[in-house]
Amino acid sequence: MSHHVPAPTTETGELPQDHTGAILEVTKRVASLLKASGRPFALAGSVAAFAHGAPARFQHDTDFCVRPEDAEEVVAALRKGGIEMRESSEDWLVKGSADGEQIDLIFELARRPVGADLLARAEVRSVASVYMPVLAPTDLMDGRLAALTEHYCDFGDLLPIARVLRERIDWVRLDREYRDIPLADAFLYLLERLDIIEPRVRLREGAGERGRERNGDRAEAPGKEPRP
Repeated sequence: MSHHVPAPTTETGELPQDHTGAILEVTKRVASLLKASGRPFALAGSVAAFAHGAPARFQHDTDFCVRPEDAEEVVAALRKGGIEMRESSEDWLVKGSADGEQIDLIFELARRPVGADLLARAEVRSVASVYMPVLAPTDLMDGRLAALTEHYCDFGDLLPIARVLRERIDWVRLDREYRDIPLADAFLYLLERLDIIEPRVRLREGAGERGRERNGDRAEAPGKEPRP
């Protein structure tokens, strides 16, 4: 016997509006303006996950990472391009809007300022036929894990991303960074139980073996003294 699950509705009883197409259009518009500004940037958030092949489960906005030192110039470029920009109560982002959709310019990801290294790791991907730099899969998951709190802990948003990108994410790095942070660690444990990633004990053992091999290679390299 099948059970019919009613579609989600708004408080007025109407079906929620699908913002997928509108968010993609705004994403392309903002990316074009950012490219024209000459300042480095990378697409982040759920639209970045979509660019990497995850299902289109957009939230309420489109996110871009930019360096803090570029904030003033980037905001000016977007305003010149017709994007409405406004200050935020948080000091790590600036908000904007266009065509009814929200835009976040993020200066801090995973509790660290957006820097040149993060943006250099970004991969150029097509987003609805427009190419733009997109956060690398590991950095994307890093940011999502860092955002988990007791007030926002939706593993349902993260699971599809982990499934699609599991072969392209450095789980050893994320395990090392989050094993002592309860909510993120719980999500990584869930991935183990679902066989999405290898047991982390095995990942850690593999990382240790690779580290020993690298140290051995350095020690045996001709003409070089082993590092202390």
